[in-house]
Order: sequence, then structure tokens, then C-alpha cells
Amino acid sequence: MEKIVKLATENGILIFSKSSCCLCYTVQILFQELGVHPLVHDLEQDPQGKDIEKALLRMGCPGPLPAVFIGGQLVGSTNEVMSLHLSGSLLTLLRPYHQQAAN
Repeated sequence: MEKIVKLATENGILIFSKSSCCLCYTVQILFQELGVHPLVHDLEQDPQGKDIEKALLRMGCPGPLPAVFIGGQLVGSTNEVMSLHLSGSLLTLLRPYHQQAAN
């Protein structure tokens, strides 16, 4: 979906989320604790939310939400983000966005 690509390329870190999702909240808190401030797009507040969620599945997001994009690339959902974090790779991906958060 064009809206997904546009948001992902215009924002360094993007999380498609639902306010009622505890896994989404957990990933958002992790990113904040790592010193970055992602754009959080709440699908429950978007009239196209259900269509975006279906498009994310077609794009390869393993679901359920959140769907995390870093540098315009789909990273995945909670399992992928946590695996990257535990391996130490997540900080490397986020490093370019630490300076943006500080400015």
C-alpha cells in the first residue's frame, strides 16, 4: 500500500500499532528506553487501519502487530525486534536515529 511505503520512507523509525495491543506498547517502550523516538501510527485511529493491517501481512510482516520499519525497511513484529535486541543488532540499526532524537 502506498501509504505504508510513504510513511516508512519519510520516517526513520515507524511502528504500526494499536493502542489496545500490549505487544505494541512493549516495543514502543523498548525504543524509548534505547533513546529513539519512533513515529507510532495507531491503526485504530486510522479509517484505513484494517486495510493497512492486511497490506502489512501481504508485505511479509509476520503479524500480529506491531509492524516495525527502520530506515524504510520492514524489520518485522515483536519477535523479530526482540531477537535483534537480544543479539545486539538492534542498537546498530537504531544508531543513525539517536542523533535525530537529540536534536
